[in-house]
Amino acid sequence: MSLVAKASGGGTFKPVPPGTHLARCYRIVDLGTQKTEWQGQIKHLPKVMLQFEVHSEDDEGKPLRTDKGEPMSISKNFTLSLAEKATLRKDLASWRGRDFTPDELKGFELKNVLGAWAMLSITKSAGKDGNEYTNIVSISGVPKQMKANLPEGHNKPAMFLISAPDMELFDTFSDSLKAKITSTPEWQSRGASKEPSRDDPFGDMTDDIPFN
Repeated sequence: MSLVAKASGGGTFKPVPPGTHLARCYRIVDLGTQKTEWQGQIKHLPKVMLQFEVHSEDDEGKPLRTDKGEPMSISKNFTLSLAEKATLRKDLASWRGRDFTPDELKGFELKNVLGAWAMLSITKSAGKDGNEYTNIVSISGVPKQMKANLPEGHNKPAMFLISAPDMELFDTFSDSLKAKITSTPEWQSRGASKEPSRDDPFGDMTDDIPFN
């Protein structure tokens, strides 16, 4: 089972402060088909979430940590597509330092980014509800001079697939993330059949395409 993109809790949450931060991708979550509204148009699109642990410091030089002393985390949701204008394609190309070749556009195994280090550009903005949120606006590669001194990763890299759910991992998700996943047609079809209604969302590739 895999996720391949194609051209076709507890404690008080602390948001990652705006700025450029060193981070490591430690989790990929299949969000199934989600309802999306943009410029008055409603679409139902396959979505995926990449989650990062942040290894950086605040303006005073103190490590960014949660109340538990763990690295802060931040995530970004993507439409699962490598179409020319897709945000996932743009961010992956920037992250790996090059665009995709025609052969690579036939299918890219997202599992290849698990455990990969990146530089995240994070900003703060107001949401539709009036609250302020931090967002990953871009993902880029780690500068060469930093690669020799990368810290140890904290979280075990993991991937969650609706087609073959790891329920132990699922139980660690927030209530809102659980609700997002269980509301999908892919998840709900599991109640009527052992087989998911959607094929493994990008599992038709036999070759793993290197991330770097």
